Amino acid sequence: MTTSPASSAKPELIERVRANLAVLRERIARSAPDPNAVRVVAVTKTFGVDEITAAAQLGLTTLGENYVDELCEKRALTAGLALTWHYLGALQSNKIARALRCADVLCAVAREKELEKIASLKPGATIDVQVDFTGEGRRNGATPSEVGALVERARTLELDVRALMVVAPRDPSAARVAFSTTTSLAEAFGVRERSMGMSEDLELACELGSSEVRIGRALFGPRSPGGDLA
Repeated sequence: MTTSPASSAKPELIERVRANLAVLRERIARSAPDPNAVRVVAVTKTFGVDEITAAAQLGLTTLGENYVDELCEKRALTAGLALTWHYLGALQSNKIARALRCADVLCAVAREKELEKIASLKPGATIDVQVDFTGEGRRNGATPSEVGALVERARTLELDVRALMVVAPRDPSAARVAFSTTTSLAEAFGVRERSMGMSEDLELACELGSSEVRIGRALFGPRSPGGDLA
């Protein structure tokens, strides 16, 4: 890969991201009860250091990445920037240690065995518990009925449960149930953040209590399938 360390993004890229961010802020303002309480996580999957640098120059300093190798490489290449990195991908047992070294938050914890391994490798680590509403075994996430026990177990292990995270179903009525239930679960178990909403469904998520939206394409533009980091 030919990506170089971060310095300053090209002015045209900054202006494009600035314009997209303004539209994004308007969408949040129209739907969130308190727009200032909604954080934007810039998702860098398939995007490179230039986009990361542009986001940072515009004040977006919380970044999300879906793949461990890319996360570690991007973190190293942007070490001069004051960024917070969220690892958004499913946790593979053989990559948890590396994810913990490179991420500030592990955002897709869904099983007790993951909690135990995280606690053994990094006591006090910050995590999000992912909730799944699809009922499909191939999807990552705990069922709503499992969330309370997972949060309690994580706290017993002295992990910091930062948020409940959800990827909502595409159907709007099902998404409404997912978002409202996640907000209710977070309130019931004293979890401080609700990571809900992406480029397509952020309005509904904000309306129903999101405190954090995860945005890639609506911020940076279309992704190239399988695109590298450059």
